[in-house]
Amino acid sequence: MITAYIKYLLRSGNEHSIHSPFLFDLYTQAISSLRDNNPDYNDLKKLRRELLRSNQEIEILDLGAGSRINKSNRRRIKAIAKNAEKPAKFGRLFNRLIRRFQPKNILELGTSLGLTTLYMSRAKPDARVISFEGCPETAKIARQNFEKTGAQNIDIVVGNIDETLPAELKKLNQKIDFAYFDANHRYEPTVRYFETCLPYTTNDSLFIFDDIYWSEEMTQAWEHIKNHPDVTLTVDLFWIGLVFFRKEQVKENFVLRF
Repeated sequence: MITAYIKYLLRSGNEHSIHSPFLFDLYTQAISSLRDNNPDYNDLKKLRRELLRSNQEIEILDLGAGSRINKSNRRRIKAIAKNAEKPAKFGRLFNRLIRRFQPKNILELGTSLGLTTLYMSRAKPDARVISFEGCPETAKIARQNFEKTGAQNIDIVVGNIDETLPAELKKLNQKIDFAYFDANHRYEPTVRYFETCLPYTTNDSLFIFDDIYWSEEMTQAWEHIKNHPDVTLTVDLFWIGLVFFRKEQVKENFVLRF
């Protein structure tokens, strides 16, 4: 992964390397924003600190690629908060993107402790956030966090995402405006989740894929998604990849600093 990151640093650009007006505006106003001190984040910062101090242990049901750090199924909350939750800067980024695009339906594949979910929920309280989690004990902690912070617009779907995602999409009867894929970090499931959600996209949908360089399989999945004929614009931020379906957009792949 270190080699991949060095290559990313050598390839990545900033606003001066962007010739797409849509992406230039998005990058300068939402992606690269360094002065995002929204007071809405204050209680989420406090919650993160609490989770990082929690010695509570839970039994993990891991249906994905597993953890590189902890191979035991018994894990402390503070270890999950440290190793599995995305850093706050990604939660803030997702919050800015949702405030910018104003999605009505938001999907998250992989709830974990619910911190990133809360950043997304907070961005648009009248949106519906459907978060999928395979581990019942982790989902229980996430629900407690949602209640603690007063989130009213989040539904957790617990169970194997291979089964729950297709079933929930059939019930949705609406399009997916925004989706964050952070579940099974392997090639086949990642591509399958993408293609399962694909019929529900619109011209303005935004998909975000986590850990696109986490493994060789994830990088292969990212390449597959970039090359898909329905995808027109992708943004590689190393840690995550943004995918757009704008038909008016010339097909391009950008590698940008974040």
